[in-house]
Amino acid sequence: MTYSGPKLRHLDYTRGGNVNDTLAGEDIAEEVSGIVEGVFGRLAPAVAAATAILGRPGPVRAADLDALRPDVLAALGERVVGAGFIAAPDALADQRFGFEWWTCTPGGPPAQLFISLDPASDHFLDYTRQSWFTVPRDSGRRHITGPYVDYLCTDEYTLTFTVPVLRDGAFAGVVGADVFVHEFERLLLPKLRRVDGRAAVINAQGRVIAANTARQATGSLVRDPDIASWWNGGAQPVHDADTVLLRCGDAPIALLVTRR
Repeated sequence: MTYSGPKLRHLDYTRGGNVNDTLAGEDIAEEVSGIVEGVFGRLAPAVAAATAILGRPGPVRAADLDALRPDVLAALGERVVGAGFIAAPDALADQRFGFEWWTCTPGGPPAQLFISLDPASDHFLDYTRQSWFTVPRDSGRRHITGPYVDYLCTDEYTLTFTVPVLRDGAFAGVVGADVFVHEFERLLLPKLRRVDGRAAVINAQGRVIAANTARQATGSLVRDPDIASWWNGGAQPVHDADTVLLRCGDAPIALLVTRR
């Protein structure tokens, strides 16, 4: 995917900040972007398969989604611990909702996750209210949700990656993948710890994904600076005596370094 974020090489290093921290920040931002693109890359065959199934002439039924299984299972592994397809309401001809999801199991084959799709059930999960579903639906763009504790699958801090799937130009569902936050921490902490100051990888709302200090625990909210406002204002690179703030590629993730 073409990188559409700020051109970091155009940062002005003469404004009183630490050049080494900025260069380290660029390195971390590039690594985060690489991890993100790797996850989305693993989903690409499943996205293509879902698009092809939904694009067939005639009605698409729930049983037709079985053809997705090889590509979904192939997406599992490396950093991906769960993957699947979630249908938009009424995208299937024989049932209102559709949920095809598989998860890794310790020492065993992948297991299919079953949820209640009956709105009359006490256990019904209305996934159409979840941000991993609503943001791709409303924006038409891929999205990363989290960090959040995934009580449905693993009880672990998780990031969910989702890509919209279209049928005749209309939203028909998402293909998604789950990645444990501790996998991000494992990959990023060695570099974060070499930064002079507090360094945290955060989402677009300012929630911490990984940090080099226990004061910024996973899921905690950064209130200063106002990350949401920065993001809504275009997420331009910040580099001054106290703060380095960089978007990580095309993902809704940023690196924040503070020396206050």
